[in-house]
Amino acid sequence: MKQETTNKVLGSCDKGAYFLAFANFLVLFFEPVIDYYVNFPWVVWILASLNIVLLCLMIISRLGFLKKLKTARILLFDMIILLLGILLMLVEVRLVIFILLIRQTYYFIEYVLFRAFEGKLVKFLISNPPVTVMLSFIAVIAIGTILLMLPASSATKQVTPFANAMFTATSATCVTGLAVYDTGAHFSRMGQLIILLLIQIGGLGIMTISTAFALMLGQRITLKLENVMHKVVGGVSKINLIKLLKSIFIVTLMIEFVGAVVLYGAFSPNLKPIDAVWYATFHSVSAFCNAGFSLYSDNLVGFSDSININVIIPLLIIAGGIGFAVVIDLYQYFFGRERFRRLMLHTKIVLMTTAFLLAVGFVSFFISEYDGTMKGFSFSHRIMSSWFQSVTTRTAGFNTISMSGLSPASVLIAIVLMFIGASPGSTGGGIKTSTFAILVLSVTSMLKGKKDLSIFNRKIPVFSIREVTSLIALSVSIVLMVAFVMLLVESHSIDKVVFETVSAYGTVGLSMGITAELSLIGKLLITMLMYIGRIGPLTLIYAIAIRRESIQVSFAEEKVVIG
Repeated sequence: MKQETTNKVLGSCDKGAYFLAFANFLVLFFEPVIDYYVNFPWVVWILASLNIVLLCLMIISRLGFLKKLKTARILLFDMIILLLGILLMLVEVRLVIFILLIRQTYYFIEYVLFRAFEGKLVKFLISNPPVTVMLSFIAVIAIGTILLMLPASSATKQVTPFANAMFTATSATCVTGLAVYDTGAHFSRMGQLIILLLIQIGGLGIMTISTAFALMLGQRITLKLENVMHKVVGGVSKINLIKLLKSIFIVTLMIEFVGAVVLYGAFSPNLKPIDAVWYATFHSVSAFCNAGFSLYSDNLVGFSDSININVIIPLLIIAGGIGFAVVIDLYQYFFGRERFRRLMLHTKIVLMTTAFLLAVGFVSFFISEYDGTMKGFSFSHRIMSSWFQSVTTRTAGFNTISMSGLSPASVLIAIVLMFIGASPGSTGGGIKTSTFAILVLSVTSMLKGKKDLSIFNRKIPVFSIREVTSLIALSVSIVLMVAFVMLLVESHSIDKVVFETVSAYGTVGLSMGITAELSLIGKLLITMLMYIGRIGPLTLIYAIAIRRESIQVSFAEEKVVIG
């Protein structure tokens, strides 16, 4: 009898939660209309309080089902949401409504994926990983676009135009950083929080989030999905999936927390304590996820001589850019319990290539901007600026010098670094460091007259070389096609257009000042390019390619003259 009563209470609470979710959406989206008829601040307070009370009732009702693992997980999730909601009541009440709307969206997605249509949707997604990646990014971008269009998301309480909201949501989800608005001025604290959540989701990776989401709900993970997840994070197959996901989340939170604590010292002298905490958190997450979004109108130009910023931000960028697989491998190498430890070949290639590119970028910027944007800087100031720009140009998008004033030589080296990008399984984009390394090895081995590619006493498989050439050819073709159309519809010079397109494709986020001036067609093209750059052209090809069973036929070989 008691259990039956509890079930009825839970059922009533669930219905009330969905009703409140609809009310939350109306309050967030139609603020000007509601404010015209009633006192809007009072409505927000009452609705936020009702949300908190209802969540408390649901938590109390579920305490009787703690023996069930799934119920315990849901209870833990609700308690975290409740604690977060109470804390946000002290900061901004509207954020409470937003957070609790996210909770209901979470359960709605869980119902659609795992219970509706007998779970056929999630089975289809698991069986088609490339399609899953594409649709997942589209879904997150769509939700982000709607949320950023809310009046509560803008500082002026006006609806943000669809094209600009979609551009910003895509840039955040694809951890690019290109912006049509001044993020700190145009968006309210709630809008900034939405952007931060999109950055975090995009940085960790949709497959990582969705797999963790399925595990939280007690779903079984297929071997096929587990193999995909190992590839997503860079080919780590030594540890099981659950341990891998835990490692990714723990590493991410630890690095971002430490980064925020140290960055607080740089922002606190000019901001209130609560604002300094927010700025430190936002920039730490943005840096580790290689997003490049900043709450300052001049990005980080005002901190070009700050040792704190010039050390911590680059370290966060590098940590996020080398990939989770490398971070985990390094941890196991230095702190693992195994007696005989060695780094994976992937880790060695990534570290060696990253160090080489950082050195080349540092020297190039130091020379090319010595009498340019760095003119008048002290020697130590030039060192810090060159170092910072070398790191951030790879895929992060922050800048401590004016990008519009770069010399032609700097523009060229920046385009090359942006095109190469970060490493596989990282929070960054580009063709990846390992791709560049294999390309260089291929050229050097040909010059030496060697038939095989080898490094660190290991042979590179032939199919890897084929994938490298395909990836580079596809990437160059996509960038050139978009740049060609951009030059037809935009009035900007070729260097600025090419810089913008490569920055979008490499999910870097640096701009020579033309992003906000782009036409609607230009914004849509850059939006598409950011999306393709984040999911990768090979994923796109695999998703749309028609796979047919065919008879394997081996033809006679004949040489073709090359060069």
